[in-house]
Amino acid sequence: MLAIERVEDISRENLPALTVLAGDDIGQFSQVKARLLEKLAYEPSDLSQAYFDVREANFDDVAMDLESLPFFSEEKLVILDHVLDLTTAKKRVLSDDQLERLENYLENPVETTKLILLIPGKLDGKRRMVKLLKRDALLIETNDPKEAELRAYFTRAVQKMGFAMEGSAFETLLAKSNFDFSQIQQNLALLKAYKGSGAISHHDIEMAIPKSLQDNIFDLTQLTLKGQMEPARQLAKDLSLQGEDEVKLIAIMVTQLRLYAQVKTLLDQGKTETQMVNILSDILGRKVNPYQVKYALRDSKNLPMLKVQKALKVLIETDYQIKTGVNDKSYLFEIALFKIAS
Repeated sequence: MLAIERVEDISRENLPALTVLAGDDIGQFSQVKARLLEKLAYEPSDLSQAYFDVREANFDDVAMDLESLPFFSEEKLVILDHVLDLTTAKKRVLSDDQLERLENYLENPVETTKLILLIPGKLDGKRRMVKLLKRDALLIETNDPKEAELRAYFTRAVQKMGFAMEGSAFETLLAKSNFDFSQIQQNLALLKAYKGSGAISHHDIEMAIPKSLQDNIFDLTQLTLKGQMEPARQLAKDLSLQGEDEVKLIAIMVTQLRLYAQVKTLLDQGKTETQMVNILSDILGRKVNPYQVKYALRDSKNLPMLKVQKALKVLIETDYQIKTGVNDKSYLFEIALFKIAS
């Protein structure tokens, strides 16, 4: 179940003594946070509620609110935002003494206080306090959802919005949104403004959702590799008129082509998609989106490895020529496209 769905079951009446909202999907985190505060009817002027951004608040005031009894109601709600010390980012917001005081409170909480910790980032499971939270708190995490959860949630969301969306159109929506929760929501809002309700076709999605820079450079790469030079030149010209720098375009094209070469090599070694994701994540030192691998496999399927390698070599050489001032960068970029297309 997605975090946004878990929040729907929460109310002021059934809120546990300790609730933690955390996660490294910041877009999703922001939406869940807003919905949580809405569900709890948070109101800054309500004296039975207190909100502290621990990056700015005086911690003595925070501790006093936590440890004191409520004056204006039978219980009170205390919200601590940006408790970044508990994430793997290891940002310091609170001192060691302040963290110890917070931990002491968590071990001996005031019965009449409902505490919510808002932690944008991935929880550091090695910390003693995080282990305490996982043991005692209602923990809601906005991490990357599984594909099945994402599809199920947005299938229902599409129906609630009054859309009838054929399978291929739904797949296009997910792909154009890079399977990102927040981006899918934004693109659905664009579709709603464009169409209102009713049947949504592939054409509707192409019309309502503007192409991203990544989309355009993907098209540029594909057109060039297929030898379709005239539309490739026009697209490159359009991107230049939009203010996109050739060095930036080359960098993104190199990233795309390098991924093609990597997945083709791993495929030849008999690796599965899951194994590819794990191997590439280890090599790059960051988590690789599984959908990047899935679509790289699809898009590079009919490309000979020698053509991918040649394109990479040409782009890297062109990048060097531009940065060393061999010639005008727009001229050098166009020559590179010709070399790749030939």
